[in-house]
Amino acid sequence: MLLGVSCSSSKAVPAAPAFWGGEIKPVVSARELMTDLIDPAADYVFNAVSTTIGANGIVEVEPKTDEDWARVRSGAVTLAEGISLLKIPRPIAPPDDPPAAPGADTSELPPDQIRAKILADPVLWNAKIEALRNINLTILDVVQRRNVNDLTEAGAILDQACETCHLEFWYPAEKGLLQSLDRQLRDRRKK
Repeated sequence: MLLGVSCSSSKAVPAAPAFWGGEIKPVVSARELMTDLIDPAADYVFNAVSTTIGANGIVEVEPKTDEDWARVRSGAVTLAEGISLLKIPRPIAPPDDPPAAPGADTSELPPDQIRAKILADPVLWNAKIEALRNINLTILDVVQRRNVNDLTEAGAILDQACETCHLEFWYPAEKGLLQSLDRQLRDRRKK
């Protein structure tokens, strides 16, 4: 039931516009969306700042030019907008995607199990997507300020947001492995 409150004005309040695009139908699977849109966009952020030690000594990479910062911005915009496409129900993998061979050394769940995990906890699925969107909004702010140190920190948070989603929905068996490695590192530090 809607309750309207009116003051002395007799003007009607315009109705909210209908959704512009109508129904959204996915074009590709979640795996293809990640491979073709999300991962390449993330690389613009992840590869923006690095330090490499090699035969040529220490090579530091960071955005310096307008073009460098525009590339980072492009990655963050694509991620902030594109990650929301994962909220649209879609196949997890393309129909012609071959299943893992029996005995294959893969920790990724089969598509039907990934879908089951998403359907079992859509609130968590959407929270992971929003976390990814939000860190990219932060990266857009960092780009506007052109702060390399903040970009490094935001890139690390983006990486963590990606990995926590993958660990929850794509390869949850690796959570135990990571926890075991963390315990081993803590034990070594105590010695």
